[in-house]
Amino acid sequence: MGKPLPDSSLDQLFRDARTRRGWTDEETPEVLIRATYDLLKLGPTASNITPARFLFVRSTEAKARLEPHLDEGNRKQTMAAPWTAIVAYDLAFADHLTKLIPHAPNAKDWFAEPKNAEWNAMQSGTLQGGYLILAARSLGLDCGPMNGFRREGVDKEFFGADPVMKTWRSSFLVNIGHGDDTRVRPRAPRLDFEEACRIL
Repeated sequence: MGKPLPDSSLDQLFRDARTRRGWTDEETPEVLIRATYDLLKLGPTASNITPARFLFVRSTEAKARLEPHLDEGNRKQTMAAPWTAIVAYDLAFADHLTKLIPHAPNAKDWFAEPKNAEWNAMQSGTLQGGYLILAARSLGLDCGPMNGFRREGVDKEFFGADPVMKTWRSSFLVNIGHGDDTRVRPRAPRLDFEEACRIL
Protein backbone atom coordinates (compact mmCIF):
# COMPACT_ATOMS: atom_id res chain seq x y z
CA MET A 1 0.00 0.00 0.00
CA GLY A 2 1.13 3.53 -0.67
CA LYS A 3 3.36 2.73 -3.68
CA PRO A 4 2.42 3.67 -7.25
CA LEU A 5 1.39 0.80 -9.49
CA PRO A 6 3.88 -0.11 -12.23
CA ASP A 7 3.33 1.35 -15.68
CA SER A 8 2.15 -2.01 -16.99
CA SER A 9 -0.76 -1.95 -14.52
CA LEU A 10 -1.62 1.65 -15.32
CA ASP A 11 -1.55 0.79 -19.01
CA GLN A 12 -3.96 -2.11 -18.47
CA LEU A 13 -6.36 -0.08 -16.36
CA PHE A 14 -6.25 3.23 -18.21
CA ARG A 15 -3.79 4.06 -20.98
CA ASP A 16 -4.27 1.02 -23.20
CA ALA A 17 -7.78 0.10 -22.06
CA ARG A 18 -10.53 0.95 -24.52
CA THR A 19 -14.30 0.81 -24.74
CA ARG A 20 -14.99 -2.42 -26.61
CA ARG A 21 -17.62 -2.93 -29.29
CA GLY A 22 -16.50 -6.30 -30.65
CA TRP A 23 -15.55 -9.56 -28.97
CA THR A 24 -13.38 -12.59 -29.56
CA ASP A 25 -14.41 -16.19 -28.93
CA GLU A 26 -12.07 -16.49 -25.94
CA GLU A 27 -13.89 -17.94 -22.97
CA THR A 28 -14.89 -15.64 -20.13
CA PRO A 29 -15.58 -18.04 -17.24
CA GLU A 30 -18.01 -17.26 -14.46
CA VAL A 31 -15.20 -17.41 -11.92
CA LEU A 32 -13.80 -14.17 -13.40
CA ILE A 33 -17.17 -12.44 -13.10
CA ARG A 34 -17.40 -13.50 -9.47
CA ALA A 35 -13.82 -12.35 -8.87
CA THR A 36 -14.68 -9.00 -10.46
CA TYR A 37 -17.50 -8.51 -7.98
CA ASP A 38 -15.28 -9.54 -5.06
CA LEU A 39 -12.92 -6.71 -6.01
CA LEU A 40 -15.44 -4.01 -6.86
CA LYS A 41 -17.40 -4.47 -3.63
CA LEU A 42 -14.38 -3.19 -1.69
CA GLY A 43 -14.51 0.27 -3.28
CA PRO A 44 -15.80 3.10 -1.07
CA THR A 45 -19.37 4.35 -1.13
CA ALA A 46 -21.22 6.90 1.01
CA SER A 47 -21.14 5.51 4.56
CA ASN A 48 -20.60 2.03 3.04
CA ILE A 49 -24.21 1.83 1.82
CA THR A 50 -23.12 -0.18 -1.27
CA PRO A 51 -26.43 0.23 -3.15
CA ALA A 52 -25.29 -1.13 -6.52
CA ARG A 53 -26.83 -4.34 -7.79
CA PHE A 54 -25.62 -6.28 -10.81
CA LEU A 55 -27.60 -8.57 -13.04
CA PHE A 56 -25.15 -10.50 -15.23
CA VAL A 57 -26.85 -11.53 -18.46
CA ARG A 58 -25.18 -14.49 -20.16
CA SER A 59 -27.66 -17.04 -21.49
CA THR A 60 -29.13 -16.87 -24.97
CA GLU A 61 -32.60 -16.68 -23.46
CA ALA A 62 -31.73 -13.75 -21.20
CA LYS A 63 -29.99 -11.91 -24.05
CA ALA A 64 -33.15 -12.35 -26.15
CA ARG A 65 -35.13 -10.67 -23.37
CA LEU A 66 -32.68 -7.78 -23.26
CA GLU A 67 -32.36 -7.19 -27.01
CA PRO A 68 -35.72 -5.45 -27.64
CA HIS A 69 -34.85 -2.81 -25.07
CA LEU A 70 -31.54 -1.85 -26.69
CA ASP A 71 -31.06 0.98 -29.15
CA GLU A 72 -30.39 -0.38 -32.62
CA GLY A 73 -26.72 0.65 -32.56
CA ASN A 74 -26.06 -1.34 -29.40
CA ARG A 75 -27.74 -4.61 -30.29
CA LYS A 76 -25.05 -6.37 -32.30
CA GLN A 77 -22.23 -5.72 -29.83
CA THR A 78 -24.37 -6.67 -26.86
CA MET A 79 -25.67 -9.89 -28.38
CA ALA A 80 -22.08 -10.88 -29.22
CA ALA A 81 -20.63 -10.07 -25.78
CA PRO A 82 -20.04 -13.07 -23.49
CA TRP A 83 -21.59 -11.16 -20.58
CA THR A 84 -23.67 -8.03 -20.17
CA ALA A 85 -23.93 -6.50 -16.71
CA ILE A 86 -27.03 -4.49 -15.98
CA VAL A 87 -25.64 -2.04 -13.44
CA ALA A 88 -28.48 -1.06 -11.15
CA TYR A 89 -29.10 0.56 -7.79
CA ASP A 90 -31.45 -0.67 -5.08
CA LEU A 91 -33.99 1.80 -3.72
CA ALA A 92 -34.28 -0.48 -0.68
CA PHE A 93 -30.55 -0.50 0.04
CA ALA A 94 -31.22 0.71 3.59
CA ASP A 95 -32.63 -2.71 4.49
CA HIS A 96 -29.04 -3.99 4.53
CA LEU A 97 -27.50 -1.25 6.66
CA THR A 98 -27.52 -3.20 9.93
CA LYS A 99 -24.98 -5.49 8.25
CA LEU A 100 -23.09 -2.80 6.34
CA ILE A 101 -22.90 -0.14 9.06
CA PRO A 102 -22.90 -2.17 12.31
CA HIS A 103 -21.47 0.69 14.35
CA ALA A 104 -24.55 2.85 13.64
CA PRO A 105 -27.73 0.97 14.55
CA ASN A 106 -29.91 3.90 13.43
CA ALA A 107 -28.28 4.20 9.98
CA LYS A 108 -31.51 3.29 8.21
CA ASP A 109 -33.05 6.49 9.60
CA TRP A 110 -30.47 8.55 7.69
CA PHE A 111 -32.21 7.57 4.46
CA ALA A 112 -35.85 7.71 5.55
CA GLU A 113 -36.65 10.52 3.10
CA PRO A 114 -37.29 8.84 -0.28
CA LYS A 115 -35.64 11.48 -2.48
CA ASN A 116 -32.51 11.44 -0.34
CA ALA A 117 -32.42 7.65 -0.42
CA GLU A 118 -32.81 7.59 -4.21
CA TRP A 119 -30.08 10.18 -4.74
CA ASN A 120 -27.64 8.26 -2.54
CA ALA A 121 -28.54 4.98 -4.22
CA MET A 122 -28.00 6.42 -7.69
CA GLN A 123 -24.79 8.27 -6.79
CA SER A 124 -22.99 5.49 -4.94
CA GLY A 125 -24.44 2.83 -7.23
CA THR A 126 -23.01 4.57 -10.29
CA LEU A 127 -19.68 4.86 -8.50
CA GLN A 128 -19.71 1.10 -7.99
CA GLY A 129 -20.39 0.65 -11.69
CA GLY A 130 -17.10 2.42 -12.31
CA TYR A 131 -15.40 0.04 -9.91
CA LEU A 132 -16.84 -2.83 -11.95
CA ILE A 133 -15.02 -1.61 -15.04
CA LEU A 134 -11.69 -1.20 -13.27
CA ALA A 135 -12.00 -4.53 -11.44
CA ALA A 136 -12.77 -6.36 -14.69
CA ARG A 137 -9.84 -4.70 -16.45
CA SER A 138 -7.53 -5.59 -13.57
CA LEU A 139 -8.42 -9.26 -14.13
CA GLY A 140 -7.61 -9.11 -17.83
CA LEU A 141 -11.13 -8.54 -19.12
CA ASP A 142 -12.38 -5.86 -21.49
CA CYS A 143 -15.49 -3.74 -21.03
CA GLY A 144 -17.94 -1.89 -23.20
CA PRO A 145 -19.97 0.42 -20.93
CA MET A 146 -22.96 2.07 -22.57
CA ASN A 147 -26.28 3.81 -22.29
CA GLY A 148 -28.57 3.52 -25.28
CA PHE A 149 -31.32 1.34 -23.83
CA ARG A 150 -34.80 1.86 -22.44
CA ARG A 151 -34.51 1.69 -18.68
CA GLU A 152 -38.20 1.34 -17.91
CA GLY A 153 -38.42 -1.63 -20.25
CA VAL A 154 -35.35 -3.30 -18.75
CA ASP A 155 -36.58 -2.71 -15.22
CA LYS A 156 -39.99 -4.20 -16.00
CA GLU A 157 -38.56 -7.16 -17.91
CA PHE A 158 -35.90 -8.19 -15.41
CA PHE A 159 -36.78 -6.66 -12.05
CA GLY A 160 -40.52 -5.98 -11.89
CA ALA A 161 -41.86 -9.42 -11.02
CA ASP A 162 -38.98 -10.57 -8.84
CA PRO A 163 -39.57 -10.15 -5.08
CA VAL A 164 -35.89 -9.38 -4.44
CA MET A 165 -35.17 -7.24 -7.50
CA LYS A 166 -38.41 -5.25 -7.70
CA THR A 167 -36.73 -2.27 -6.00
CA TRP A 168 -33.75 -2.29 -8.39
CA ARG A 169 -33.44 0.43 -11.04
CA SER A 170 -31.09 0.12 -14.01
CA SER A 171 -28.40 2.74 -14.52
CA PHE A 172 -26.19 1.59 -17.40
CA LEU A 173 -24.94 -1.55 -19.13
CA VAL A 174 -21.44 -3.00 -19.35
CA ASN A 175 -20.55 -5.65 -21.90
CA ILE A 176 -17.72 -7.85 -20.61
CA GLY A 177 -15.38 -10.30 -22.30
CA HIS A 178 -12.21 -10.29 -24.37
CA GLY A 179 -12.27 -7.47 -26.86
CA ASP A 180 -11.64 -7.79 -30.60
CA ASP A 181 -8.77 -5.41 -31.36
CA THR A 182 -9.93 -4.99 -34.95
CA ARG A 183 -13.14 -3.32 -33.73
CA VAL A 184 -11.47 -0.59 -31.68
CA ARG A 185 -12.02 3.01 -32.77
CA PRO A 186 -9.27 5.62 -32.48
CA ARG A 187 -9.24 7.05 -28.99
CA ALA A 188 -11.32 10.20 -28.73
CA PRO A 189 -9.68 13.31 -27.24
CA ARG A 190 -9.79 14.07 -23.54
CA LEU A 191 -9.68 17.43 -21.78
CA ASP A 192 -6.29 18.59 -20.51
CA PHE A 193 -5.74 19.29 -16.82
CA GLU A 194 -5.97 23.03 -17.44
CA GLU A 195 -9.35 22.61 -19.11
CA ALA A 196 -10.98 20.39 -16.53
CA CYS A 197 -9.30 21.20 -13.23
CA ARG A 198 -8.63 24.09 -10.87
CA ILE A 199 -6.33 24.29 -7.88
CA LEU A 200 -7.16 26.62 -5.01
